[in-house]
Amino acid sequence: MHDKMQAGALRGVRVLDLTTVFMGPYATQMLGDLGADVIKVEQPGDDLIRGIGPGGEQGLGALFLNRNKRSVVLDLKKAAGREALLKLAAGADVLVYNVRPQAMERLGLGYEALRETNPRLIYVGAFGYGQGGRYEADPAFDDLIQAASGFSHALAQVQDDQPGFVPVTIADRSVGLYAFGSICAALYAREKTGQGQRIDVPMFETMTHLVMSDHLYGRSFEPARAATGYPRLLAQSRRPYKTEDGYLARTIYTDAHWENFFAAIGDPSCFHDDPRLKDLATRTEHIAELYEMVEHIMELRPTQQWMQLLRAADIPHFQVHTFDSLRDDLHLAEVGFYTEHERPQLGRITGLRHPAEWKGTPATVRSLAPMLGEHTREVLGEAGYSPQEISVLLAAGAGKAV
Repeated sequence: MHDKMQAGALRGVRVLDLTTVFMGPYATQMLGDLGADVIKVEQPGDDLIRGIGPGGEQGLGALFLNRNKRSVVLDLKKAAGREALLKLAAGADVLVYNVRPQAMERLGLGYEALRETNPRLIYVGAFGYGQGGRYEADPAFDDLIQAASGFSHALAQVQDDQPGFVPVTIADRSVGLYAFGSICAALYAREKTGQGQRIDVPMFETMTHLVMSDHLYGRSFEPARAATGYPRLLAQSRRPYKTEDGYLARTIYTDAHWENFFAAIGDPSCFHDDPRLKDLATRTEHIAELYEMVEHIMELRPTQQWMQLLRAADIPHFQVHTFDSLRDDLHLAEVGFYTEHERPQLGRITGLRHPAEWKGTPATVRSLAPMLGEHTREVLGEAGYSPQEISVLLAAGAGKAV
């Protein structure tokens, strides 16, 4: 199995993955897809996602994001488990965790302890809040960060003043992607300096950066030149529009888009006569009214007719997918986005390929998500443990193997 995990842009990089749930595992799975040898260090019963959804009874639930990884079970609260982790860290390039830094310190696995073991180690924490502020030790989950970072407030602007949550683990996965990029950059920096480093990737700050990049808006200036909130994104009528027989998304944005839209519906003079359409600045100022006008127009024709008109007018558009229709999308089938594999415990399963296309060192699925402790003996053996020493460690309850 180990020899198969040596393809891709990150071939030769070894990652210790101490993360659970979605944020950290999403980042480390991306590393694994690109060829890194990712060792998922689990504590007994640690990653509850193993049990969620279909396949959960096998510890391989549908949401368990851990392909291209090897599973080692160590109880880090026991001295023997901690010692084993330090031995693994001595030969690793990256260690990623997503508990609070204070918890890592209590385990004796803070950055200074790991740096003493391996000065070249890139030590990455993905957790709730930046250190040094008043929230630094607070727990964080996706829903909490959506509320804290302005996502819920943004939703309230477009759905009758009711704050809500995006029905996707948007904070976990966005921060996971940021952690992935940070790790890759740190590996490049180490090639230049020879030194590892500590990197903190806090959810609150990362998601606030994402939200306020759009919505700082008028308060980008001192004194403020307008209120916070980018009007186009907060227009209540910015949504897929109901047609005569369905729903259709469209983007009417540039001068040409607006001019072509009114020409397509047989009212070309509107673009030139309506002062709200004069330029991007006036359209932004009146965007809610303009989108509402378009919304009413879209209701008057069936979807296919609109698609023909918009295509001829060179206006971007797309029908609204359901989860099921997205699973059957013909474009995704043509590019091989969905993958299929046989899993002895579960039968035939569908996955998602790595989204980027690499022409020289492609991302691959070399192994499916591991069973809990599937590689404990193998990985500890690589770290220098004899079979007898491994058996003693397991018998003491400091680890588990299958």
